[in-house]
Amino acid sequence: MPVYNKPVIYYGIEKLVQAGIDKIIIITSPHHLEGFVDLLGSGQDFISINTGRQIQIVYGIQNKPSGTADGLWIAKDYIGNDNCVLYLGDNIFEDNISKHIKNFKEGAIVFLKRVPDPKRFGIATIDKNNMIIDIKEKPQNPKSNLAVIGLYVYDNTVFKKMIGQPMSPRGEFEITYINNLYIKEKSLQAVELTKKWFDVGDFKDLLEASKFYGNKYK
Repeated sequence: MPVYNKPVIYYGIEKLVQAGIDKIIIITSPHHLEGFVDLLGSGQDFISINTGRQIQIVYGIQNKPSGTADGLWIAKDYIGNDNCVLYLGDNIFEDNISKHIKNFKEGAIVFLKRVPDPKRFGIATIDKNNMIIDIKEKPQNPKSNLAVIGLYVYDNTVFKKMIGQPMSPRGEFEITYINNLYIKEKSLQAVELTKKWFDVGDFKDLLEASKFYGNKYK
């Protein structure tokens, strides 16, 4: 799907490359794999700020929609002993996240954005040190308007936290379960984005994003 003049997936990859990330694994369904390979290849259209050469893009297959945490688990062997960024591909944002990636050492980071309609999103409550103390999915009585967007940074303990993870009532391995384990450790940091953000998972927001970038690039 295009947003103005380029596919949605380009916006996410460009943000990761801008942040100094050279190795990306795209998790997709068998049905969409060929389309992504045709579009992106091995990453030849994206140049590393570290090496001046192309980044590396590889692919992992999620055979059925069994949750975001399951998608991250599929990338486990590719990630190895590294820390990682989890980016949900229908998110588009303007902030530069480079310093947060560069300075990250341990624990986890969840990126947040203030929204006018918090009942639509997972909503975080934070303390005075910008540590997350609670996340509620689509709360009827939200304690804040800080929505959890689809961008996370995890240290390598994330994979140990997934061992024995139960499926949620809707039959998925939820990333919220993992985030709550970091909350229990008091190691889930909040970073608030201040510039424009779009969740283009529906046609209305897809259109709004296209209008925004149409005006920006014009």
